[in-house]
Amino acid sequence: MRRPKGVKTKKSVKKRFKITGTGKVLFRGAGKRHLMKTKNAKRRRSLGKAKVLGPTDVYRIKQNLPFSH
Repeated sequence: MRRPKGVKTKKSVKKRFKITGTGKVLFRGAGKRHLMKTKNAKRRRSLGKAKVLGPTDVYRIKQNLPFSH
């Protein structure tokens, strides 16, 4: 069976990033999986929040998510 032509969403990127209504790209930072006792409370709280991706990588992420912006 033939695969349909066209642009496809990169599924691995879709799972890791979210594009907001204004076009910013959000992501979850690394470092919250294990060894949490050694990190102080302020650091643990900041790791829980989503972060805004820098302008250098935004273009590449949006290329892999063609239907989200």
